Amino acid sequence: MKYRKLGKTGFEVSEVSFGGWAIGGSWGDVEDEQSMAALREAVNQGINFFDTADVYGDGRSERLMAKLRKETDKKIHIATKAGRRLDPHVAEGYNKENLNKFVDRSLKNLDVETIDLLQLHCPPTEVYSQEEVFEALEEMVAAGKIKNYGVSVEKVEEAMKALEYENLATVQIIYNMFRHKPGDEFLDKAKEKDVGVICRVPLASGLLTGKFSKDSTFAEDDHRNYNRHGEAFDKGETFSGVDFELGLKAVEELEKIKPEGLTMAQFALKWILMNDAVSCVIPGGKKPWQVQDNAAASEAEDLSDEVMERVDEIYDEYIRDSVHHLW
Repeated sequence: MKYRKLGKTGFEVSEVSFGGWAIGGSWGDVEDEQSMAALREAVNQGINFFDTADVYGDGRSERLMAKLRKETDKKIHIATKAGRRLDPHVAEGYNKENLNKFVDRSLKNLDVETIDLLQLHCPPTEVYSQEEVFEALEEMVAAGKIKNYGVSVEKVEEAMKALEYENLATVQIIYNMFRHKPGDEFLDKAKEKDVGVICRVPLASGLLTGKFSKDSTFAEDDHRNYNRHGEAFDKGETFSGVDFELGLKAVEELEKIKPEGLTMAQFALKWILMNDAVSCVIPGGKKPWQVQDNAAASEAEDLSDEVMERVDEIYDEYIRDSVHHLW
């Protein structure tokens, strides 16, 4: 496993890290013991950065990570997110009182005195212009509740706005083979500002693993079934906003240029890691073998210029028109 600096946190994190959404819920059946096996395997693979949120299984994912932290003697960093507990999820809800309530609950779930990294959880766009929200985060740092703060965003324009805050440590954003827009401008700017970049949805909700077909089905409680058109939350969270059957056609083309010896998932993760402005990718993993497969991407050889160019061409041909202007 290779490690990279996570922006202003100063943490040296595994470039392939662990996303905790799937072990909380919304991805079909998941058993806690199996999730713990996946988390333990992550540590075995050298993964030391774990990303979760207070709404993943209503705290379930946070509590599993607390259990992991207690049982391992290795240093791990746990990041969580706050804001999506708001109902309705509106900009006015991102105030000092609510944020402190959310953080206090996460401190309890994670069983820590200080959270390594707290991220605003894809707030409404107007929140990025509300300086008092970031002042509240600064106060929490001063109070010792959190060590660092960042944002998780839906849109590149939100990420660019967030970079204006001097002490912002990280930005979490969707950047993958089906989402090239962050590479146009944002990634270079983040690097210039020493802001860590955490790439979420790196496998486009599993579409980029190459394991699906047009006959694939998903459980009723799996967002890949109920959120394809944004019925529950931003549609960009599901398959990166790409139409499922169109995505399958693009994956078919990507598989033709996949380097020998790599799984499709490893190819997709390595493509993201080719940009040195990226701090880490956070694929999920409900089973140990998935974690092993993802982690191996760190040791894969760099992709050739020819392969990188062909990925761009496939994006332009199949994907760009349906996603580039939206996020």
